[in-house]
Amino acid sequence: MQAVIKTGGKQYSVSKGDVITIDHLAGNPGDEVEFKDVLLVSDGSGGVKVGAPVLDGASVKAKIVGDKKGKKLIVFKFRRRKNFRKKTGHRQTFTTVEITDIVN
Repeated sequence: MQAVIKTGGKQYSVSKGDVITIDHLAGNPGDEVEFKDVLLVSDGSGGVKVGAPVLDGASVKAKIVGDKKGKKLIVFKFRRRKNFRKKTGHRQTFTTVEITDIVN
């Protein structure tokens, strides 16, 4: 069984047992989360349900595995002839979740 979920403004194709990295979610490792924005569900034998835009009553349950930080991005601002230089960095926090169940 596969599903397409939407979280953090992005869409992910998942199936039971998958481990995916998504934008940061509040919660501790081991906590259960539920994604209600399910766009599509496929049962594997050719049956597909497509939402408009989401499926009513469908959800995907997952367990939080942990948090991690992404690659550091450097932001450098510069204005010519004004002696202005500003260097800052940013590291996005991501959450790793394991898909435990897809409810149709």
